[in-house]
Amino acid sequence: MNHFTLRFAVAVLAPLVILQPNIGHCAPAAATSTGEVRMDHISVTETGKGSPVILIPGLSSPRAVWDGVVPELAKSHRVILVQVNGFAGDDAGANLKPGVLDGIVGDLHGYIAQHKLQGAAVVGHSMGGLVGLMLAKEQPGDVGKLMIVDSLPWYGMLFGPGATVDAVKPQAAAMRDRFAASYGKPDAAANQAMAARFALRPDAQAKVAGWMGRTDTRVSAEAMYEDMITDLRGDMGKIATPITMLYPTSAALPKAVAEPLYTAAYKDAPHATLVEVPDSAHFIMLDQPEVFLKAVTAFAG
Repeated sequence: MNHFTLRFAVAVLAPLVILQPNIGHCAPAAATSTGEVRMDHISVTETGKGSPVILIPGLSSPRAVWDGVVPELAKSHRVILVQVNGFAGDDAGANLKPGVLDGIVGDLHGYIAQHKLQGAAVVGHSMGGLVGLMLAKEQPGDVGKLMIVDSLPWYGMLFGPGATVDAVKPQAAAMRDRFAASYGKPDAAANQAMAARFALRPDAQAKVAGWMGRTDTRVSAEAMYEDMITDLRGDMGKIATPITMLYPTSAALPKAVAEPLYTAAYKDAPHATLVEVPDSAHFIMLDQPEVFLKAVTAFAG
């Protein structure tokens, strides 16, 4: 694997190698929100009124990752903030067993059905983007439009066009086992070093490192494994949901390298629009908050 592929693989999945478990919750989104609703695989809070917008964070990220956009969105939208159980220091629930991604999709669909949120605008970052694609594939009526923030329909694309799920599985399993074994072994320096790969701004890096330190690595390990072996390439042509895909570029990830990869990833989606966000790493919403806010509010309508 070359340097770019390794860096990009880390960024897309954010596999937060050494994480510190903790007790308690991250601060809620800046806007006033409803009480938390807990399900087997996720918890949900809501704020605002209007057409629904569902925000799904990425691997090991809390709902607080959306703090920069929630207050503005909540002025005219019903904002549904998702958090995966075991991320951000809360109880892992059912996520200590296999089936994390399918469980997240199932819980989301159940919540959408119960609260009559069909046709919602859905925004997913990293693993949350893959979850959004899975939901659009399995429950097309749930997702009126989808914004994906730096994610691919299959991780294995980073290994080259000939890669297969079966070929990736052994490495994915080894990574899962290694990350899970780091549970209870915090390393703040390693967290900070990893965060520097995911974000460019020092304040953003500090946030990401803090989130790493509050995540149950057993959950992130299983979720990462399932992400790595989930291949939606063959389904992209069937997903009629309009997709807006934001991807970062920077000195470390030039457009000449990033654009062909993302273009190939979404070429079969019938209604996909790719948007470059310069001077950003994986956490676009933290590195370019003004640009991201403008993009999300325009997307939500």
